Amino acid sequence: MRRMAQLRMCPNCRAFISSRERVCPYCETEVGPRAVDRREPVLERLPFTRSTTAIILLINFGLYVALTLASLRAGNPDAWNIDGRTLFDFGAKYRDAILLGQWWRLVTAGFLHGGLLHILMNSWVLFDLGSTVEQTYGTARMVLIYFLATVGGFFLSTWWSPALSVGASAGIFGLIGAMIALGLRYRTPLGSAIRGFYMRWALYGLILGLLPGLRIDNAAHVGGLFVGMGAGYVVGLPEAGARRERLLRLAAVLAALVTALCFLQMYAWLTRVR
Repeated sequence: MRRMAQLRMCPNCRAFISSRERVCPYCETEVGPRAVDRREPVLERLPFTRSTTAIILLINFGLYVALTLASLRAGNPDAWNIDGRTLFDFGAKYRDAILLGQWWRLVTAGFLHGGLLHILMNSWVLFDLGSTVEQTYGTARMVLIYFLATVGGFFLSTWWSPALSVGASAGIFGLIGAMIALGLRYRTPLGSAIRGFYMRWALYGLILGLLPGLRIDNAAHVGGLFVGMGAGYVVGLPEAGARRERLLRLAAVLAALVTALCFLQMYAWLTRVR
């Protein structure tokens, strides 16, 4: 996967070339900088343009520290796992609460984790996969795909099960789906290799979710995977100067604002119940 992260697509002939190439060796078209390397004036002032993946990880770990402290204060003697009540108070997905109007849980649940092993495993995958998707699709598309996959994953989870659920894996499966969509959209030998590689990732993850005793929310994984695949297929790769790029950047900013609003709703709820 590290090797694949160093590849990008020629905007003219759609062949995969090295990210270091400035002229496509196949069609001899001059290739500009990658989307992740460009700094648009409007977006330079927004923090997620520097490194979306790193900021998501920082939010996840910050919330996990807050969850751990709150769980310990609530009398939970296990410092490595968070009790269900604390997870609920901080915005976990829970069907009854969502049906009563707490829609913001579809977003906040994707930034919470139930234990140390849970957050370490998700962070390990997100650190590698998120960087790959951010480099391939650009910041705006990555933000939008991750947001939609998180909401879609927990929406399906809400329909499937009333149980409490948290974790970044809905968004992570969305990123896997986006890489699968890349191989489906651009049918080249390397595109087929990328598609096969990430389809195996998805399959292994879903099989892991079927193992007894792990309490893995496979519905959120499936929902995130298919939403991410659809979003990745629709948005495609960046195209310099296209009107669609401005619309996608606007959509990414809107997704970030909605996420911030969801956290404000979570905080307001937390101050009422604590």
